[in-house]
Formats: sequence, structure tokens, C-alpha cells
Amino acid sequence: MGYKVAVVGATGNVGREILAILDERGFPADEVIAVASRRSQGTEVSFGEKTLKTKALELTDFSGIDICLMSAGGDVAKEWAPKIAAKGCVVIDNSSAFRYDQDVPLIVPEVNADAVSGFTRKYIIANPNCSTAQLVVALKPLHDHARIKRVVVSTYQSVSGAGKEGMDELFKQSRAVFVADEIERKKFTKRIAFNVIPHIDVFMEDGSTKEEWKVMAETKKMLDPKIKVTCTAVRVPVFIGHSESVNIEFENPITADEARAILREAPGCLVIDRREDGGYITPFESAGEDATYISRIREDQTLENGLNIWVVSDNLRKGAALNAVQIAELLVNRKLLGAKQAA
Repeated sequence: MGYKVAVVGATGNVGREILAILDERGFPADEVIAVASRRSQGTEVSFGEKTLKTKALELTDFSGIDICLMSAGGDVAKEWAPKIAAKGCVVIDNSSAFRYDQDVPLIVPEVNADAVSGFTRKYIIANPNCSTAQLVVALKPLHDHARIKRVVVSTYQSVSGAGKEGMDELFKQSRAVFVADEIERKKFTKRIAFNVIPHIDVFMEDGSTKEEWKVMAETKKMLDPKIKVTCTAVRVPVFIGHSESVNIEFENPITADEARAILREAPGCLVIDRREDGGYITPFESAGEDATYISRIREDQTLENGLNIWVVSDNLRKGAALNAVQIAELLVNRKLLGAKQAA
């Protein structure tokens, strides 16, 4: 039996990636519908060898659709996800709108797949923040082995995390530098070309940014509420691929060799860790790939039971589109959609 799938936000970076991944992975869909805002109605998007014309969100009937993969931003999700879910369609949302709702499961399939059954409370499943997704994929197998007490993470996040506007701004500013044009700044708070900005999302009362808070809150929700997490999130002049420097303190002893062996066997992880020039992964090499890459695995000599690791992943794929499709595959493989329809 095939399923009927809607992709909301189909003209955006993540929406287009979702369509590509649905085709690549042979998702069992009898029909895929591309949905966008009214102003994008009729825009053509690729789905494998096919071309789909987008429908307006307001004019789409979701009553016969099984799964809605939504990547249209928090405001749209808050308004439309409950309406779509009320039609009996399971919404997998990429925004932060429902991540912290205790009645909405927050899922990374390699980390907490069993939580997916909780979708029946609201028919909504949340996709985590892109930087959190790759982090917990790397942390989960290590936590199962030695129990993590504390994580200190510094992120180096690409401009694609800020959408097409972020990518356009980096391109235009970089070009302007070389031709000595005026640098125009619209999307970011400071110039991003040949620069780094220690500021993603809005500032909170304690001095953290919302992006840093997301990493903490989402890691606790998916992995273990007892883990202490602190984060510094930095925007860097890279088009695709988020990188993270991660310092981990464990309750129990673990060596770098043990961690390397564990991560090599862990789902979703790919270890590239040779202690030589070029024996590590960079965001450029992760672009277009599904894996969460781990490099620079080494023991921290400044604390007991400590490790440092370097984590890199394509934020548009594992950080968003791929993870959403994997959640949809969970629903299908566990026959949860059939249970929903019977109910």
C-alpha cells in the first residue's frame, strides 16, 4: 500500500531537499503533493524525474493525506499544523513550534525511535534543531556505554541554516569583497563574508541565544534530562554543513579507542579519524551526504572520564530533510499509520 504525502514549504531549501530524499530513498508514496504559500502557487519543483506544481496551503485539502512533511517556519506551523492534524494527517514539523510541547514527540530515529508512538496525542511530530540532531546522533551510543554527565559544545553553523537569504547574503558579500563594492547586510547582524558571528537567533535574559538554549533543551528531551549541556552557537561563512566541537564528561571511564569503536558501529555515524594531515572531515565534504561524521576523537586530560570529538553533518539533510523522511519511514515501518487510520 502506498501513502499520500504532502510537502509544505516545497519551494524552500529544506522542502526541495525533502522531495529529493523521498525520491532517493524510494519512499512508498502513491502521490506526493508540493504545497507552498499562495504567492508561490504554481511554482515548479523537482521530484525525481517528475516536475510538480505547487498548490497553495490555504487551498489544499489534507483530509485524504497520510503524512505532511512541513518546513514552512514556526508561525505557519503554529497556525496550520493543528488544522492539518485534525484532518487525520500526521504532521512532521521542521520548525521549533512544537519541540518543547510534552504531548509532541521530538524524534531523531537513531536516538529515540520508540518515542514516535506518542504522535497519537496530537498527530504532530517535531523535528529537532539542525545542530541538535547531529549532536545527539553522536552522543547517544557514548551515553549508553558510559553515561554522560556534562556536554560543552561550540557550533560552527553554515549560512544555509538561515535559509536561502543567508546563502544569498554570503555569496553577495563575498563577491562584493573581491570587486570592492559596498558590503550590504540584511539577514545577519554583522558581515558574514570572511567573518564569524557568535550570535544565532535572539538573545535571552541569561545572555544565551535561543539557538544555544535549543541545543540544551532538545538534548535533554531526547537523550536524558539529567545531562548538563552548555553551548556557544556561531555562524560561519560556509554554505552547507554544520560543525561542532564537543567536550564530554562521563560518569564512567571511557577511552578514545573505545569511543572510536563504539561510534564506528553506531547507526547514522561515520568515523573519519586518522591522526594525520587531512585525516578528519570538514563541512565541505559532508554536503550532500546523510551521515553524521565524527573526527578528532581524543581524551581530555583536564578532567576525569573526558573526551573531545569533532562532529560534522549536512544541516539540510540530517539536520532537517533527511531526519523528517526517516521519521515518516518509522511511521510506515512500524505500521503506525494503519493503527491511526483504524482508530
